[in-house]
Amino acid sequence: MNDILINKTTSSFKETFGAEPAKIVISPGRINIIGEHIDYNDGYVLPAAIDKVICFAFAKNNTNTSRVIALDLNDEFEIDVTAEVKLDDNSWTNYIRGVINQLKINGFQFEGVNCVFSSNIPVGSGLSSSAALECGFLFGINDLFNLNIKPIDIALLGQKAEHWVGIKCGIMDQFSSVMGQEDKVIKIDCRTLEYTYHDADFSDYSLILFDSNVKHSLMTSAYNERRQQCEEGIAIVKANFPEIKSFRDCTEQTIIDLKDKMSHDVFRRSLFVVKEINRVIQACEALDNGNIEFLGELMFATHEGLSKDYEVSCEELDLLVDLAKEETAVIGSRLMGGGFGGCTINLVKKGQEQQIKDKFSKLYNDSFGIELKIYDVKVSNGTSLYTK
Repeated sequence: MNDILINKTTSSFKETFGAEPAKIVISPGRINIIGEHIDYNDGYVLPAAIDKVICFAFAKNNTNTSRVIALDLNDEFEIDVTAEVKLDDNSWTNYIRGVINQLKINGFQFEGVNCVFSSNIPVGSGLSSSAALECGFLFGINDLFNLNIKPIDIALLGQKAEHWVGIKCGIMDQFSSVMGQEDKVIKIDCRTLEYTYHDADFSDYSLILFDSNVKHSLMTSAYNERRQQCEEGIAIVKANFPEIKSFRDCTEQTIIDLKDKMSHDVFRRSLFVVKEINRVIQACEALDNGNIEFLGELMFATHEGLSKDYEVSCEELDLLVDLAKEETAVIGSRLMGGGFGGCTINLVKKGQEQQIKDKFSKLYNDSFGIELKIYDVKVSNGTSLYTK
């Protein structure tokens, strides 16, 4: 599948600029197996890079102006890399502008490039196409001009570029896009950025994403509200247990003992966070032990918490998970990402994938009159140079 994308991108580069690209970069999207809404609570996340990617073709052009062409959008822009970088109304260009801005702020010396990119990451599906765009462009500039930026610093610069655009994301998306390894998930400590790899052998099961094809407008306001409620919750914990620094240091009983000191919502949010942090630890053990059925149980438990306690689900996502619970061929399912739309991630018995896809598509359309988008994904390598 990616061979077609690579050929399309490189052919377009050659047509436009009259020469072969000097570098071809592949930068993937990501999934998160478990660990939702805890990156901003000093927790752990368990993402992986996937085989949905952005392909970039690069070459130096020996000027101060970069020309960047987005094939899928039939759009392009030029930017003087020596001038002050400002946000633009053409939103996709801001991720590239943000990268150039970060390189300039950090004193890296580089010049203009010609760049063509194309993607098979579904936009708006929660697979972090923006992180792949930032990190892939950064990776290419780093390699072209021998800037010697370490992979983890590419991820951090990508995150800062997205913050500059105005999206206060955690580090998970850029980190997994850059640091991913084939058939491995990454347990990332969001407090220290320490990380460990764990085998992503899902045995007799396939990873399938069901895209609800909806995105409810509550997302931004609800996200900010949840963060504020978590801050209130940990402040109450610290006031009563000064030795505790974050939810990482809490047990479920710690939160239960403080129930009367918290509002109903703050209590439920706090309890979810502590449970979810523990589920990530259990998920790593399950993968290490080859206990994929237990991993599936943890995914179902996470969705229950996200829906009932953290209240970031919606009826479309809940229906998809409820359908999954009724199928012996599906051993785990949950909403993935911020919530209020986007995808569920599912572990489906090999050999029964098409049957499940057909059934869910019909039932979902019958319920909401919405087409269910479906993506098969495999755990893949992080951002890298492509060589023929």
